[in-house]
Amino acid sequence: MKNIILIILLQCFAFADSIYFMPYQAKDAVNELIKEIKKAKKEVKIAVYSFTNREISKAIRDTAKRGINFKIIYDHKTNIDDDKSTIGYLAKLKNINVCTLKGKTSQNGKYYGIMHNKLAIIDDTSIIFGSANWSKSAFDINYEILLISQNKQYIKDSINYFDRMFRECQSY
Repeated sequence: MKNIILIILLQCFAFADSIYFMPYQAKDAVNELIKEIKKAKKEVKIAVYSFTNREISKAIRDTAKRGINFKIIYDHKTNIDDDKSTIGYLAKLKNINVCTLKGKTSQNGKYYGIMHNKLAIIDDTSIIFGSANWSKSAFDINYEILLISQNKQYIKDSINYFDRMFRECQSY
């Protein structure tokens, strides 16, 4: 009986969520995000509103060099003409498929919404999400949250959500 309880406890802790509160845990949050990206074995799906952080983009570059495939959805308006966005840099690299997505059209037809996600799905086994854009200021000076989870239902729902957005986005 003790062995069964120990196994159950170990399984619970093995799949425990991690949460980080910025700016207080900025260094730990960035390091964990990069660690998750680097441990990918086959595919990483990312949907991010604003992505300017060079450390994270270098981790993606290095991971893609190992043959890991990336699909990255950027918000169209925020990234298409922003010289600080990583979109142009990452789009040129092998194993990285980049696209942009506008939000839905407003009722009056004059405006588009935004693709405001901050989401990563690693090998369909873990997800990273929260309020933090992937920018230096989001981690270092803003009050933001980053959550890493292995919750199977969250992952399943996130994969469906991501795939639907990816089908609607425009290649960069």
